[in-house]
Amino acid sequence: MLRVKIPAGLLQSAQAEELCRLSHKHSNGMLHLTSRGSIEFHWLEEQNLEPIFAALKEIGLTSRGACGGAVRGISCSTTFAPGFAAVQAVAVKLNRHFAGNPAFEGLPKKFKIGIDAGYEGARHLIQDLGLVLVKDEEGRCLFDVWCAGGLGKEPQPAFLLEQEVAEESLLHLVESVVQVYRDNTPPPKRLKTLLNTIGETEFRRLLQQELACRPQPSLTGDDDVAPVASGHFVEVPVFAGEIKAAQLNQLAALARKEGSGYLAVTNDQNIALLAEGEQESEALSRKLRETGFFEQPFTFPSRFRVCPGNHECRMGLSPTRDVAASLCKAM
Repeated sequence: MLRVKIPAGLLQSAQAEELCRLSHKHSNGMLHLTSRGSIEFHWLEEQNLEPIFAALKEIGLTSRGACGGAVRGISCSTTFAPGFAAVQAVAVKLNRHFAGNPAFEGLPKKFKIGIDAGYEGARHLIQDLGLVLVKDEEGRCLFDVWCAGGLGKEPQPAFLLEQEVAEESLLHLVESVVQVYRDNTPPPKRLKTLLNTIGETEFRRLLQQELACRPQPSLTGDDDVAPVASGHFVEVPVFAGEIKAAQLNQLAALARKEGSGYLAVTNDQNIALLAEGEQESEALSRKLRETGFFEQPFTFPSRFRVCPGNHECRMGLSPTRDVAASLCKAM
């Protein structure tokens, strides 16, 4: 398996088309959409990796740090709420800073950062660091920062670490939390384990020490990050996040011809096509109906967030897609 980091879950049409080409050439012609906005190839052979790495670099993407003990891909709210443009730009900047940065690799285990345009969905509670936009006034963004959440066998909600942190101060805080995690946590444990072991008071003391001695980097200065602002989109349901490369290729072509040229992998493992306005959105919907994307097997009665399970993962304990399909049938 190879997981591709998609900054903020947003893809240009040309990038999506290249991923489809790689899937046909090196994999089984299928792609898996994750609930954190990434895309996975499965059934690769070792000799497939080098040409895929080279091709990803050509289109501005990477798989480095998408697995293992590193700051993973920065997931982003894909509700397209009013603050989406602001959080998307911050997510891209954070991804740019941490992707392939050796100072934030070799961690005890994975470190997940999520950024959202509001509290709807409560996804901030399951992140190692959850950033929630609470104010966007005259281009100055303020974020609540939540810390040490996670799911797994021992789920734990994040706690509120700081309120109304200015965008220019985010990177200093994020780097410091990651360093405290690295220095004080035995592998293969998550940040939530460190918090449970030493307690919130001691965690905050260690964090203040790190903040005091660490240089203050800034997210500002990346003016070439152009936010994709859109209150108009059409979401295409993808059962269990499993999509044929040929189908994604169709969607990418539609996004280029009828939309804004962008697609997004949503938190529900669907594909959203972004449009410049209401008329474009309606035109996209018509085209999608004509091509059958809103018909079976694409539509289903409930939303499931589904990992590949033991269909494709050696660590999988359950045939997740079969279970989801059985539940859909029963419902």
